Amino acid sequence: MTNLDSAIGAATAIVSVKPVVHAAPERGDDLQVRVSAPVSGNALPVVVFSHGFGGSLDKYAPLADFWAAHGFVVLQPTHLDSRTLAVTPDDPRYPNIWRLRIADVTRVLDDFDTLVAAVPGLADRVDGTRIAVAGHSWGAQTTSTLLGAGVLDASGTPGEDFADKRVTAGVLLSLTGTGESLSPFAAENFSFMRPDFSGLTTPALIVTGDNDQSQLSTRGPDWFTDAYFMSPGAQHLLTLFGGEHSLGGIVGYSSAETTDENPERVALIQRVTTAYLRTALGVDAGSFAAARTAAAQDADTVGRIDSK
Repeated sequence: MTNLDSAIGAATAIVSVKPVVHAAPERGDDLQVRVSAPVSGNALPVVVFSHGFGGSLDKYAPLADFWAAHGFVVLQPTHLDSRTLAVTPDDPRYPNIWRLRIADVTRVLDDFDTLVAAVPGLADRVDGTRIAVAGHSWGAQTTSTLLGAGVLDASGTPGEDFADKRVTAGVLLSLTGTGESLSPFAAENFSFMRPDFSGLTTPALIVTGDNDQSQLSTRGPDWFTDAYFMSPGAQHLLTLFGGEHSLGGIVGYSSAETTDENPERVALIQRVTTAYLRTALGVDAGSFAAARTAAAQDADTVGRIDSK
């Protein structure tokens, strides 16, 4: 993907510190965060990443490490649904984990200075005014709320507004669609999975696989494109041909969760999302445009980028 590589610049060495433990007594478990960054560079923009169900700060290295190597400070909190923790469905916090996930991302933003200070010398090299959020699956729904997406109750009434003006862009991977298409199981067990995308006004890139057949929906893979078609902020859609829910392997190298392992899909996601973040966060105004042109030339058998 030579042409795509030219759109994002060369990679550099990175440093990663984990776990950075932040006291959160009202949460029941302290918040654990991984902080990754390039070893050089200044005025570094920030990406806060929310993992999918059961994940942790140790997942999604194909994305987090790539972004850090290309000039971003990446913060990855471990949410309470993580398999690394002992929070079961019997835990009284469990019904509100979706809210606690959002609160985790907000807490990372609130305590940003403390978290980046865990990496020696990083505090003086980061630009905390240039922040994006990203997430996969449940993590995409989590971070979409900070971009302005709402959560409807069973009657269709909008709930609390979680939008955060500190966030200027988002990358949402395998983001679930609207609640009208939930399967009976999902409707019964995931009452929060009723997004309203009309308020998602912050710029975002949606990433989806055209073979993502979810048991949570009565529809097919197009369910995962709802945010692109229904929100004013999601202006771009990257579709991976043949991609399933793990999008070729973004969850981790040799991850058992990956059902569609494909290094070319992962490579395309790495480069397109990096180019998008570089442009959205003011690093290089032409990076994403160059990536779109390169993807059209190089990636016709892997995926495509649509814009509106």
